[in-house]
Amino acid sequence: MSNHSVEDIKAESNRLRGSLLESLSDPLTGALREDDQTLIKYHGSYQQDDRDIRDERRRQKLEPAYQFMIRTRTPGGVVSPEQWLTLDAIATRFANHSLRVTTRQAFQFHGVIKRELKGTMQAINAALIDTLAACGDVNRNVQVAANPLLSSAHATLYADAARTSEHLLPNTRAYYEIWLDEERVAGSGGEDEPIYGDKYLPRKFKIGFALPPVNDVDVYANDLGFIGVADDAGGIVGYDVTIGGGMGATHGDAETYPRLGNNVGFIPREALLAVATAVVTTQRDLGNRNVRKRARFKYTIDDHGLEVVKAEIERRAGIAFAAPRSAPFEHNGDRYGWVEGEDGHWHLTLSLPSGRIADRPGMPHLTGLREIARIHRGEFRMTGNQNLVIAGVPAGERERIDALVRAHALDAVNDAPTALARAAMACVALPTCGLAMAEAERYLPEFTAALQPMLEIHGLAEAPILLRISGCPNGCSRPYLGEIALVGKAPGRYNLMLGADHRGQRLNTLYRENITQAQILAELEPLFARYGAARLDDEGFGDFLLRTGVVEIPARDRRQHIPIDSTLVEDVA
Repeated sequence: MSNHSVEDIKAESNRLRGSLLESLSDPLTGALREDDQTLIKYHGSYQQDDRDIRDERRRQKLEPAYQFMIRTRTPGGVVSPEQWLTLDAIATRFANHSLRVTTRQAFQFHGVIKRELKGTMQAINAALIDTLAACGDVNRNVQVAANPLLSSAHATLYADAARTSEHLLPNTRAYYEIWLDEERVAGSGGEDEPIYGDKYLPRKFKIGFALPPVNDVDVYANDLGFIGVADDAGGIVGYDVTIGGGMGATHGDAETYPRLGNNVGFIPREALLAVATAVVTTQRDLGNRNVRKRARFKYTIDDHGLEVVKAEIERRAGIAFAAPRSAPFEHNGDRYGWVEGEDGHWHLTLSLPSGRIADRPGMPHLTGLREIARIHRGEFRMTGNQNLVIAGVPAGERERIDALVRAHALDAVNDAPTALARAAMACVALPTCGLAMAEAERYLPEFTAALQPMLEIHGLAEAPILLRISGCPNGCSRPYLGEIALVGKAPGRYNLMLGADHRGQRLNTLYRENITQAQILAELEPLFARYGAARLDDEGFGDFLLRTGVVEIPARDRRQHIPIDSTLVEDVA
Protein backbone atom coordinates (compact mmCIF):
# COMPACT_ATOMS: atom_id res chain seq x y z
CA MET A 1 0.00 0.00 0.00
CA SER A 2 1.48 3.33 -1.05
CA ASN A 3 1.87 6.08 1.53
CA HIS A 4 2.51 8.67 -1.16
CA SER A 5 0.26 11.66 -1.48
CA VAL A 6 -0.98 12.56 -4.93
CA GLU A 7 1.46 15.50 -4.92
CA ASP A 8 4.35 13.14 -4.17
CA ILE A 9 3.25 10.72 -6.87
CA LYS A 10 3.18 13.48 -9.47
CA ALA A 11 6.55 14.93 -8.45
CA GLU A 12 8.27 11.52 -8.43
CA SER A 13 6.55 10.14 -11.55
CA ASN A 14 9.35 10.84 -14.02
CA ARG A 15 6.93 13.07 -15.95
CA LEU A 16 3.89 10.77 -15.64
CA ARG A 17 5.75 7.54 -16.44
CA GLY A 18 5.96 5.98 -13.00
CA SER A 19 6.04 2.20 -13.24
CA LEU A 20 3.17 2.00 -15.71
CA LEU A 21 5.07 -0.23 -18.12
CA GLU A 22 5.79 -2.70 -15.33
CA SER A 23 2.20 -2.59 -14.07
CA LEU A 24 0.81 -3.24 -17.53
CA SER A 25 3.07 -6.23 -18.09
CA ASP A 26 2.28 -7.93 -14.76
CA PRO A 27 0.23 -11.04 -15.69
CA LEU A 28 -0.69 -11.95 -12.10
CA THR A 29 -3.29 -9.25 -11.56
CA GLY A 30 -5.80 -7.25 -13.54
CA ALA A 31 -4.90 -4.15 -11.52
CA LEU A 32 -2.15 -1.57 -11.69
CA ARG A 33 0.19 -0.67 -8.85
CA GLU A 34 -1.39 1.88 -6.56
CA ASP A 35 0.69 4.88 -7.61
CA ASP A 36 0.15 3.97 -11.27
CA GLN A 37 -3.61 4.09 -10.72
CA THR A 38 -3.14 7.81 -10.13
CA LEU A 39 -0.77 8.33 -13.06
CA ILE A 40 -2.88 6.54 -15.64
CA LYS A 41 -5.53 9.23 -15.23
CA TYR A 42 -3.23 11.68 -17.01
CA HIS A 43 -3.19 9.24 -19.91
CA GLY A 44 -6.99 9.32 -20.08
CA SER A 45 -7.99 6.22 -18.12
CA TYR A 46 -9.36 5.20 -14.73
CA GLN A 47 -9.00 1.80 -13.11
CA GLN A 48 -12.40 0.55 -11.94
CA ASP A 49 -14.11 -2.71 -11.05
CA ASP A 50 -17.59 -4.12 -11.48
CA ARG A 51 -19.26 -3.32 -8.18
CA ASP A 52 -22.29 -5.47 -9.02
CA ILE A 53 -20.17 -8.60 -8.55
CA ARG A 54 -17.60 -7.28 -6.05
CA ASP A 55 -19.08 -9.10 -3.04
CA GLU A 56 -19.50 -12.38 -4.91
CA ARG A 57 -15.90 -12.32 -6.09
CA ARG A 58 -14.76 -11.56 -2.55
CA ARG A 59 -16.67 -14.61 -1.31
CA GLN A 60 -14.96 -16.67 -3.97
CA LYS A 61 -11.59 -15.29 -2.85
CA LEU A 62 -11.06 -13.64 -6.24
CA GLU A 63 -9.72 -10.19 -6.83
CA PRO A 64 -12.26 -7.61 -8.02
CA ALA A 65 -13.26 -7.71 -11.69
CA TYR A 66 -10.87 -4.93 -12.64
CA GLN A 67 -11.53 -3.00 -15.81
CA PHE A 68 -10.64 0.37 -17.25
CA MET A 69 -12.59 3.36 -18.45
CA ILE A 70 -10.90 5.26 -21.27
CA ARG A 71 -11.86 8.83 -22.16
CA THR A 72 -10.98 10.62 -25.38
CA ARG A 73 -9.66 14.15 -25.78
CA THR A 74 -11.96 15.56 -28.43
CA PRO A 75 -12.32 19.34 -28.05
CA GLY A 76 -15.92 20.25 -28.76
CA GLY A 77 -16.77 16.62 -29.39
CA VAL A 78 -16.20 16.91 -33.15
CA VAL A 79 -15.36 13.70 -35.04
CA SER A 80 -15.52 12.66 -38.67
CA PRO A 81 -17.61 9.72 -39.91
CA GLU A 82 -14.39 7.75 -40.41
CA GLN A 83 -13.38 8.40 -36.82
CA TRP A 84 -16.87 7.42 -35.66
CA LEU A 85 -16.57 4.06 -37.39
CA THR A 86 -13.20 3.43 -35.78
CA LEU A 87 -14.52 4.33 -32.33
CA ASP A 88 -17.50 2.05 -32.91
CA ALA A 89 -15.15 -0.81 -33.82
CA ILE A 90 -13.09 -0.16 -30.68
CA ALA A 91 -16.21 -0.29 -28.50
CA THR A 92 -17.17 -3.60 -30.06
CA ARG A 93 -13.70 -5.15 -30.07
CA PHE A 94 -12.23 -3.98 -26.76
CA ALA A 95 -14.99 -2.48 -24.59
CA ASN A 96 -18.55 -3.34 -23.53
CA HIS A 97 -20.20 -2.82 -26.94
CA SER A 98 -21.26 0.72 -26.16
CA LEU A 99 -20.06 4.27 -26.74
CA ARG A 100 -20.85 6.90 -24.16
CA VAL A 101 -20.99 10.63 -24.80
CA THR A 102 -19.85 12.50 -21.69
CA THR A 103 -21.10 15.82 -20.36
CA ARG A 104 -17.81 17.29 -21.61
CA GLN A 105 -18.26 16.15 -25.23
CA ALA A 106 -15.79 13.30 -25.02
CA PHE A 107 -16.29 9.58 -25.60
CA GLN A 108 -15.88 7.04 -22.86
CA PHE A 109 -15.21 3.34 -23.33
CA HIS A 110 -16.09 1.08 -20.44
CA GLY A 111 -15.09 -2.47 -19.59
CA VAL A 112 -11.60 -2.61 -21.12
CA ILE A 113 -9.40 -5.17 -19.35
CA LYS A 114 -5.75 -4.54 -18.61
CA ARG A 115 -4.27 -6.81 -21.25
CA GLU A 116 -6.34 -5.00 -23.91
CA LEU A 117 -5.56 -1.51 -22.63
CA LYS A 118 -2.55 -0.81 -24.83
CA GLY A 119 -4.26 -2.17 -27.94
CA THR A 120 -7.27 0.04 -27.26
CA MET A 121 -5.10 3.14 -26.83
CA GLN A 122 -3.29 2.38 -30.09
CA ALA A 123 -6.57 1.90 -31.95
CA ILE A 124 -7.86 5.24 -30.67
CA ASN A 125 -4.65 6.93 -31.80
CA ALA A 126 -4.97 5.32 -35.23
CA ALA A 127 -8.21 7.30 -35.60
CA LEU A 128 -6.17 10.49 -35.06
CA ILE A 129 -7.70 10.89 -31.60
CA ASP A 130 -5.83 10.65 -28.32
CA THR A 131 -6.63 10.41 -24.64
CA LEU A 132 -3.71 12.46 -23.26
CA ALA A 133 -4.83 14.77 -20.45
CA ALA A 134 -8.46 13.66 -20.67
CA CYS A 135 -8.22 13.07 -16.90
CA GLY A 136 -5.85 14.04 -14.09
CA ASP A 137 -4.69 17.32 -12.58
CA VAL A 138 -4.38 19.11 -15.91
CA ASN A 139 -6.69 20.92 -18.29
CA ARG A 140 -9.20 18.34 -19.49
CA ASN A 141 -11.34 18.08 -22.62
CA VAL A 142 -12.34 21.58 -23.70
CA GLN A 143 -16.08 22.11 -24.20
CA VAL A 144 -17.39 24.11 -27.14
CA ALA A 145 -20.87 25.34 -28.01
CA ALA A 146 -22.50 22.82 -30.33
CA ASN A 147 -25.18 25.17 -31.66
CA PRO A 148 -25.22 24.79 -35.48
CA LEU A 149 -27.45 27.82 -36.03
CA LEU A 150 -24.44 30.17 -36.10
CA SER A 151 -22.04 27.97 -38.00
CA SER A 152 -19.46 30.59 -39.03
CA ALA A 153 -19.22 31.88 -35.47
CA HIS A 154 -19.13 28.33 -34.17
CA ALA A 155 -16.28 27.51 -36.54
CA THR A 156 -14.24 30.34 -35.00
CA LEU A 157 -15.20 29.26 -31.51
CA TYR A 158 -14.21 25.67 -32.23
CA ALA A 159 -10.88 26.70 -33.77
CA ASP A 160 -10.05 28.82 -30.73
CA ALA A 161 -11.02 26.02 -28.37
CA ALA A 162 -8.94 23.46 -30.28
CA ARG A 163 -5.82 25.62 -30.19
CA THR A 164 -6.37 26.30 -26.49
CA SER A 165 -6.57 22.56 -25.89
CA GLU A 166 -3.35 21.93 -27.80
CA HIS A 167 -1.57 24.81 -26.09
CA LEU A 168 -2.38 23.43 -22.63
CA LEU A 169 -1.29 19.84 -23.27
CA PRO A 170 1.53 18.48 -21.09
CA ASN A 171 4.90 18.32 -22.86
CA THR A 172 5.86 14.89 -21.51
CA ARG A 173 6.48 12.13 -24.06
CA ALA A 174 5.34 9.49 -21.56
CA TYR A 175 2.03 8.91 -23.37
CA TYR A 176 3.75 8.19 -26.67
CA GLU A 177 6.40 5.94 -25.11
CA ILE A 178 4.01 3.84 -23.04
CA TRP A 179 1.10 3.43 -25.42
CA LEU A 180 2.53 4.03 -28.91
CA ASP A 181 5.98 2.47 -28.46
CA GLU A 182 7.86 5.66 -29.20
CA GLU A 183 11.54 5.11 -28.51
CA ARG A 184 12.66 6.70 -25.28
CA VAL A 185 15.46 9.18 -25.80
CA ALA A 186 18.03 10.86 -23.58
CA GLY A 187 16.41 13.38 -21.29
CA SER A 188 13.07 11.59 -21.11
CA GLY A 189 11.55 12.30 -17.74
CA GLY A 190 13.04 15.75 -17.62
CA GLU A 191 10.87 17.42 -20.23
CA ASP A 192 10.26 21.07 -19.60
CA GLU A 193 6.72 21.82 -18.40
CA PRO A 194 6.53 25.63 -18.45
CA ILE A 195 2.78 25.67 -17.86
CA TYR A 196 2.35 22.77 -15.44
CA GLY A 197 5.66 22.52 -13.60
CA ASP A 198 6.89 19.50 -11.67
CA LYS A 199 3.61 18.75 -9.88
CA TYR A 200 1.13 19.77 -12.55
CA LEU A 201 -2.01 21.46 -11.19
CA PRO A 202 -3.38 21.03 -7.67
CA ARG A 203 -6.58 19.47 -9.10
CA LYS A 204 -8.39 18.93 -12.38
CA PHE A 205 -9.12 21.97 -14.53
CA LYS A 206 -11.99 22.51 -16.95
CA ILE A 207 -12.53 25.03 -19.76
CA GLY A 208 -15.67 25.80 -21.76
CA PHE A 209 -16.41 28.03 -24.77
CA ALA A 210 -19.99 29.28 -25.03
CA LEU A 211 -21.83 31.23 -27.69
CA PRO A 212 -24.94 33.21 -26.67
CA PRO A 213 -27.86 32.88 -26.66
CA VAL A 214 -27.33 29.14 -25.94
CA ASN A 215 -25.32 28.13 -22.88
CA ASP A 216 -25.20 24.46 -23.86
CA VAL A 217 -21.81 23.94 -22.19
CA ASP A 218 -22.90 25.40 -18.82
CA VAL A 219 -19.96 27.78 -19.12
CA TYR A 220 -20.30 29.08 -15.55
CA ALA A 221 -19.64 25.56 -14.24
CA ASN A 222 -16.09 25.60 -15.64
CA ASP A 223 -12.90 26.67 -13.91
CA LEU A 224 -12.33 28.92 -16.91
CA GLY A 225 -14.98 30.00 -19.40
CA PHE A 226 -14.87 31.99 -22.62
CA ILE A 227 -18.16 33.53 -23.79
CA GLY A 228 -18.02 34.54 -27.45
CA VAL A 229 -18.64 38.22 -28.27
CA ALA A 230 -19.75 38.83 -31.87
CA ASP A 231 -19.58 41.98 -33.98
CA ASP A 232 -22.38 43.25 -36.20
CA ALA A 233 -21.32 40.89 -38.98
CA GLY A 234 -21.51 37.86 -36.69
CA GLY A 235 -17.77 37.33 -36.33
CA ILE A 236 -16.15 36.54 -32.99
CA VAL A 237 -14.07 39.55 -31.91
CA GLY A 238 -13.25 38.38 -28.41
CA TYR A 239 -14.47 36.77 -25.24
CA ASP A 240 -15.88 37.53 -21.85
CA VAL A 241 -13.84 35.51 -19.37
CA THR A 242 -15.38 33.63 -16.45
CA ILE A 243 -13.32 32.09 -13.65
CA GLY A 244 -14.00 29.91 -10.65
CA GLY A 245 -16.79 27.55 -11.60
CA GLY A 246 -16.92 23.98 -10.34
CA MET A 247 -19.54 21.39 -9.42
CA GLY A 248 -17.82 19.12 -6.92
CA ALA A 249 -18.71 18.97 -3.22
CA THR A 250 -18.63 16.58 -0.28
CA HIS A 251 -21.74 15.64 1.66
CA GLY A 252 -21.87 17.34 5.05
CA ASP A 253 -18.70 19.38 4.53
CA ALA A 254 -19.32 23.13 4.45
CA GLU A 255 -15.75 23.68 3.25
CA THR A 256 -16.74 22.23 -0.13
CA TYR A 257 -19.50 23.49 -2.39
CA PRO A 258 -20.53 23.98 -6.00
CA ARG A 259 -19.76 27.40 -7.39
CA LEU A 260 -20.54 29.38 -10.52
CA GLY A 261 -17.81 31.32 -12.27
CA ASN A 262 -17.47 35.10 -12.14
CA ASN A 263 -17.41 37.16 -15.34
CA VAL A 264 -14.23 39.22 -14.93
CA GLY A 265 -14.43 41.04 -18.26
CA PHE A 266 -13.72 41.10 -21.98
CA ILE A 267 -10.53 40.24 -23.89
CA PRO A 268 -9.81 40.39 -27.64
CA ARG A 269 -9.28 37.11 -29.50
CA GLU A 270 -5.54 37.70 -29.82
CA ALA A 271 -5.19 37.58 -26.01
CA LEU A 272 -6.86 34.17 -25.70
CA LEU A 273 -3.82 31.93 -25.18
CA ALA A 274 -2.05 34.45 -22.97
CA VAL A 275 -5.09 34.66 -20.68
CA ALA A 276 -5.61 30.89 -20.65
CA THR A 277 -1.97 30.39 -19.70
CA ALA A 278 -2.15 33.09 -17.03
CA VAL A 279 -5.24 31.54 -15.44
CA VAL A 280 -3.78 28.04 -15.41
CA THR A 281 -0.41 29.12 -14.00
CA THR A 282 -2.13 31.28 -11.37
CA GLN A 283 -4.00 28.22 -10.19
CA ARG A 284 -0.78 26.18 -10.37
CA ASP A 285 1.00 28.59 -8.03
CA LEU A 286 -1.81 29.73 -5.72
CA GLY A 287 -3.93 26.58 -5.52
CA ASN A 288 -4.14 24.58 -2.29
CA ARG A 289 -1.77 21.59 -2.49
CA ASN A 290 -2.13 20.60 1.16
CA VAL A 291 -5.88 19.87 1.30
CA ARG A 292 -6.91 18.13 -1.89
CA LYS A 293 -10.64 18.67 -1.42
CA ARG A 294 -9.92 22.43 -1.33
CA ALA A 295 -7.61 22.43 -4.35
CA ARG A 296 -9.98 23.45 -7.13
CA PHE A 297 -9.66 26.93 -8.65
CA LYS A 298 -12.98 28.04 -7.15
CA TYR A 299 -11.50 27.69 -3.65
CA THR A 300 -8.32 29.49 -4.71
CA ILE A 301 -10.49 32.45 -5.71
CA ASP A 302 -12.55 32.38 -2.53
CA ASP A 303 -9.46 31.99 -0.33
CA HIS A 304 -7.42 34.77 -1.96
CA GLY A 305 -10.26 37.01 -3.13
CA LEU A 306 -11.63 37.54 -6.62
CA GLU A 307 -9.91 40.89 -7.17
CA VAL A 308 -6.54 39.53 -6.07
CA VAL A 309 -6.78 36.58 -8.45
CA LYS A 310 -8.06 38.75 -11.28
CA ALA A 311 -5.15 41.17 -10.84
CA GLU A 312 -2.67 38.30 -10.86
CA ILE A 313 -4.13 36.96 -14.11
CA GLU A 314 -3.91 40.42 -15.68
CA ARG A 315 -0.29 40.77 -14.56
CA ARG A 316 0.73 37.40 -15.97
CA ALA A 317 -1.16 37.88 -19.25
CA GLY A 318 -0.03 41.47 -19.69
CA ILE A 319 -3.55 42.72 -20.29
CA ALA A 320 -6.37 44.48 -18.48
CA PHE A 321 -9.87 43.09 -18.68
CA ALA A 322 -12.40 45.45 -20.23
CA ALA A 323 -16.04 45.63 -19.16
CA PRO A 324 -18.06 42.50 -20.05
CA ARG A 325 -19.62 42.61 -23.52
CA SER A 326 -21.33 39.25 -24.13
CA ALA A 327 -24.99 38.94 -25.05
CA PRO A 328 -27.38 37.30 -22.56
CA PHE A 329 -28.08 33.58 -22.49
CA GLU A 330 -31.60 32.28 -23.10
CA HIS A 331 -31.28 28.59 -22.21
CA ASN A 332 -28.75 25.82 -21.64
CA GLY A 333 -30.45 22.94 -23.43
CA ASP A 334 -30.16 21.43 -26.91
CA ARG A 335 -32.56 22.08 -29.78
CA TYR A 336 -33.73 18.75 -31.20
CA GLY A 337 -34.57 17.92 -34.78
CA TRP A 338 -33.36 19.56 -38.00
CA VAL A 339 -32.04 23.11 -38.22
CA GLU A 340 -30.45 24.82 -41.20
CA GLY A 341 -27.02 26.40 -40.94
CA GLU A 342 -25.77 29.56 -42.58
CA ASP A 343 -24.21 27.66 -45.47
CA GLY A 344 -27.42 25.83 -46.39
CA HIS A 345 -26.37 22.52 -44.80
CA TRP A 346 -28.61 20.92 -42.22
CA HIS A 347 -27.95 19.62 -38.71
CA LEU A 348 -29.95 16.95 -36.89
CA THR A 349 -29.80 16.81 -33.08
CA LEU A 350 -30.76 13.49 -31.51
CA SER A 351 -31.38 12.92 -27.81
CA LEU A 352 -29.30 10.09 -26.34
CA PRO A 353 -30.40 8.85 -22.89
CA SER A 354 -27.43 9.55 -20.60
CA GLY A 355 -25.26 9.66 -23.72
CA ARG A 356 -25.18 5.85 -23.92
CA ILE A 357 -25.05 4.47 -27.47
CA ALA A 358 -25.71 0.74 -27.55
CA ASP A 359 -27.89 -1.84 -29.25
CA ARG A 360 -30.87 -2.60 -27.02
CA PRO A 361 -34.03 -4.57 -27.77
CA GLY A 362 -36.05 -2.48 -30.21
CA MET A 363 -33.45 0.31 -30.15
CA PRO A 364 -30.34 -0.66 -32.17
CA HIS A 365 -28.73 2.76 -31.78
CA LEU A 366 -25.10 1.65 -32.12
CA THR A 367 -25.89 -0.11 -35.38
CA GLY A 368 -28.00 2.77 -36.63
CA LEU A 369 -25.31 5.37 -36.11
CA ARG A 370 -22.78 3.04 -37.71
CA GLU A 371 -24.97 2.91 -40.80
CA ILE A 372 -25.34 6.69 -40.80
CA ALA A 373 -21.56 7.11 -40.49
CA ARG A 374 -21.08 4.98 -43.60
CA ILE A 375 -23.02 7.42 -45.78
CA HIS A 376 -22.52 10.72 -43.96
CA ARG A 377 -19.98 13.20 -45.36
CA GLY A 378 -20.19 15.87 -42.69
CA GLU A 379 -19.34 15.66 -39.00
CA PHE A 380 -20.68 14.25 -35.77
CA ARG A 381 -20.78 16.75 -32.90
CA MET A 382 -21.29 15.67 -29.32
CA THR A 383 -23.13 18.19 -27.17
CA GLY A 384 -22.45 19.17 -23.57
CA ASN A 385 -25.83 17.64 -22.71
CA GLN A 386 -24.77 14.14 -23.85
CA ASN A 387 -26.62 14.37 -27.14
CA LEU A 388 -25.53 13.99 -30.77
CA VAL A 389 -25.61 16.34 -33.75
CA ILE A 390 -25.38 14.81 -37.21
CA ALA A 391 -23.88 17.94 -38.71
CA GLY A 392 -23.30 19.27 -42.21
CA VAL A 393 -25.94 17.29 -44.11
CA PRO A 394 -26.76 18.53 -47.65
CA ALA A 395 -30.48 19.11 -48.14
CA GLY A 396 -30.65 16.25 -50.63
CA GLU A 397 -29.28 13.76 -48.05
CA ARG A 398 -31.78 14.49 -45.29
CA GLU A 399 -34.22 11.83 -46.46
CA ARG A 400 -31.57 9.08 -46.35
CA ILE A 401 -30.54 10.13 -42.84
CA ASP A 402 -34.17 10.26 -41.69
CA ALA A 403 -34.80 6.77 -43.03
CA LEU A 404 -31.90 5.34 -41.04
CA VAL A 405 -32.96 7.25 -37.94
CA ARG A 406 -36.45 5.75 -38.17
CA ALA A 407 -35.22 2.26 -39.02
CA HIS A 408 -33.04 2.12 -35.92
CA ALA A 409 -35.49 3.81 -33.52
CA LEU A 410 -33.24 6.81 -33.02
CA ASP A 411 -36.35 8.96 -33.47
CA ALA A 412 -38.12 7.10 -30.64
CA VAL A 413 -35.93 9.02 -28.22
CA ASN A 414 -36.96 12.35 -29.69
CA ASP A 415 -40.60 11.22 -29.47
CA ALA A 416 -40.26 10.57 -25.74
CA PRO A 417 -43.52 11.40 -23.95
CA THR A 418 -42.11 14.32 -21.98
CA ALA A 419 -39.60 17.06 -22.52
CA LEU A 420 -38.23 16.01 -19.13
CA ALA A 421 -36.96 12.72 -20.57
CA ARG A 422 -35.36 14.40 -23.57
CA ALA A 423 -33.32 16.89 -21.56
CA ALA A 424 -32.43 14.82 -18.48
CA MET A 425 -28.82 13.94 -17.73
CA ALA A 426 -27.18 11.39 -15.45
CA CYS A 427 -23.64 10.32 -14.67
CA VAL A 428 -22.44 6.72 -15.05
CA ALA A 429 -22.45 5.92 -11.31
CA LEU A 430 -22.92 2.21 -10.52
CA PRO A 431 -21.65 -0.35 -11.29
CA THR A 432 -18.27 1.02 -12.38
CA CYS A 433 -17.66 4.38 -10.70
CA GLY A 434 -15.85 3.87 -7.42
CA LEU A 435 -17.26 7.10 -5.97
CA ALA A 436 -20.94 6.35 -6.62
CA MET A 437 -23.18 6.19 -3.56
CA ALA A 438 -26.40 5.54 -5.51
CA GLU A 439 -27.58 4.73 -9.01
CA ALA A 440 -27.80 7.43 -11.69
CA GLU A 441 -27.66 6.34 -15.35
CA ARG A 442 -29.45 3.05 -14.67
CA TYR A 443 -32.00 4.80 -12.46
CA LEU A 444 -32.86 7.68 -14.79
CA PRO A 445 -35.45 5.82 -16.96
CA GLU A 446 -37.29 4.55 -13.87
CA PHE A 447 -37.39 7.96 -12.26
CA THR A 448 -38.56 9.85 -15.34
CA ALA A 449 -41.25 7.20 -15.85
CA ALA A 450 -42.39 7.74 -12.26
CA LEU A 451 -42.62 11.49 -12.80
CA GLN A 452 -44.49 11.26 -16.09
CA PRO A 453 -48.02 10.65 -14.73
CA MET A 454 -47.74 13.60 -12.35
CA LEU A 455 -46.54 15.88 -15.14
CA GLU A 456 -49.44 14.85 -17.34
CA ILE A 457 -52.03 15.35 -14.59
CA HIS A 458 -50.88 18.91 -14.07
CA GLY A 459 -50.55 19.82 -17.74
CA LEU A 460 -46.76 19.69 -17.73
CA ALA A 461 -46.06 16.85 -20.16
CA GLU A 462 -44.12 19.21 -22.45
CA ALA A 463 -42.75 21.60 -19.83
CA PRO A 464 -38.95 21.69 -20.37
CA ILE A 465 -38.00 20.98 -16.76
CA LEU A 466 -34.29 20.31 -16.41
CA LEU A 467 -33.60 17.12 -14.44
CA ARG A 468 -30.16 15.86 -13.52
CA ILE A 469 -29.12 12.84 -11.44
CA SER A 470 -25.71 12.25 -9.91
CA GLY A 471 -24.63 9.14 -8.04
CA CYS A 472 -22.50 11.20 -5.66
CA PRO A 473 -21.87 14.86 -4.78
CA ASN A 474 -18.89 15.23 -7.13
CA GLY A 475 -21.34 16.43 -9.76
CA CYS A 476 -20.20 14.98 -13.10
CA SER A 477 -23.72 15.45 -14.51
CA ARG A 478 -23.70 19.07 -13.26
CA PRO A 479 -26.63 18.34 -10.92
CA TYR A 480 -26.37 21.66 -9.09
CA LEU A 481 -27.56 23.37 -12.28
CA GLY A 482 -30.71 21.25 -12.51
CA GLU A 483 -34.15 22.70 -11.84
CA ILE A 484 -34.68 19.31 -10.21
CA ALA A 485 -31.64 17.28 -9.22
CA LEU A 486 -31.04 14.09 -7.29
CA VAL A 487 -27.62 13.72 -5.67
CA GLY A 488 -26.86 10.22 -4.40
CA LYS A 489 -26.50 9.80 -0.64
CA ALA A 490 -26.84 6.01 -0.24
CA PRO A 491 -28.34 3.10 -2.22
CA GLY A 492 -31.87 4.22 -3.12
CA ARG A 493 -31.56 7.54 -1.28
CA TYR A 494 -30.85 11.02 -2.63
CA ASN A 495 -30.65 14.65 -1.69
CA LEU A 496 -33.37 16.55 -3.56
CA MET A 497 -32.06 19.82 -4.99
CA LEU A 498 -34.39 22.42 -6.49
CA GLY A 499 -34.40 25.86 -8.03
CA ALA A 500 -31.70 26.31 -10.67
CA ASP A 501 -32.68 28.22 -13.78
CA HIS A 502 -32.81 27.11 -17.42
CA ARG A 503 -29.91 29.34 -18.46
CA GLY A 504 -27.15 27.74 -16.38
CA GLN A 505 -26.77 30.96 -14.36
CA ARG A 506 -28.16 29.98 -10.97
CA LEU A 507 -27.38 27.07 -8.67
CA ASN A 508 -30.11 25.05 -7.05
CA THR A 509 -30.35 24.53 -3.32
CA LEU A 510 -30.93 21.61 -0.99
CA TYR A 511 -34.67 21.06 -0.48
CA ARG A 512 -34.84 17.66 1.24
CA GLU A 513 -31.99 15.45 2.41
CA ASN A 514 -31.44 11.69 2.18
CA ILE A 515 -34.89 10.61 0.98
CA THR A 516 -36.28 7.72 -1.07
CA GLN A 517 -38.06 7.79 -4.41
CA ALA A 518 -41.47 7.64 -2.74
CA GLN A 519 -40.56 10.62 -0.59
CA ILE A 520 -39.15 12.52 -3.58
CA LEU A 521 -42.37 12.01 -5.53
CA ALA A 522 -44.42 13.10 -2.53
CA GLU A 523 -42.40 16.32 -2.32
CA LEU A 524 -42.59 17.08 -6.04
CA GLU A 525 -46.28 16.39 -6.65
CA PRO A 526 -47.66 19.47 -4.84
CA LEU A 527 -44.96 21.63 -6.42
CA PHE A 528 -45.98 20.41 -9.88
CA ALA A 529 -49.60 21.17 -9.01
CA ARG A 530 -48.72 24.74 -8.01
CA TYR A 531 -46.51 25.22 -11.06
CA GLY A 532 -49.13 23.90 -13.45
CA ALA A 533 -51.78 26.21 -12.00
CA ALA A 534 -49.85 29.43 -11.39
CA ARG A 535 -46.81 29.66 -13.65
CA LEU A 536 -46.29 32.73 -15.77
CA ASP A 537 -45.91 32.58 -19.54
CA ASP A 538 -42.62 30.87 -20.42
CA GLU A 539 -41.65 30.69 -16.75
CA GLY A 540 -39.27 27.85 -15.95
CA PHE A 541 -39.87 25.53 -13.03
CA GLY A 542 -36.80 26.76 -11.17
CA ASP A 543 -37.75 30.39 -11.69
CA PHE A 544 -41.27 29.63 -10.42
CA LEU A 545 -39.90 28.02 -7.26
CA LEU A 546 -37.72 31.05 -6.64
CA ARG A 547 -40.47 33.58 -7.36
CA THR A 548 -42.94 31.87 -5.06
CA GLY A 549 -40.48 31.47 -2.20
CA VAL A 550 -40.19 27.68 -2.29
CA VAL A 551 -36.40 28.09 -2.58
CA GLU A 552 -34.04 30.99 -2.02
CA ILE A 553 -30.71 31.93 -3.54
CA PRO A 554 -28.00 30.92 -1.05
CA ALA A 555 -26.02 33.84 0.35
CA ARG A 556 -22.81 32.61 -1.27
CA ASP A 557 -24.41 32.70 -4.73
CA ARG A 558 -25.77 36.22 -4.17
CA ARG A 559 -22.19 37.43 -3.84
CA GLN A 560 -21.03 35.91 -7.11
CA HIS A 561 -22.69 38.45 -9.38
CA ILE A 562 -24.06 35.85 -11.78
CA PRO A 563 -26.67 37.47 -14.06
CA ILE A 564 -30.09 36.77 -12.54
CA ASP A 565 -33.45 38.23 -13.52
CA SER A 566 -33.84 41.25 -11.23
CA THR A 567 -37.55 40.63 -10.67
CA LEU A 568 -36.76 37.24 -9.19
CA VAL A 569 -34.17 38.70 -6.86
CA GLU A 570 -36.61 41.37 -5.71
CA ASP A 571 -39.21 38.75 -4.91
CA VAL A 572 -36.91 36.96 -2.45
CA ALA A 573 -34.86 39.90 -1.17
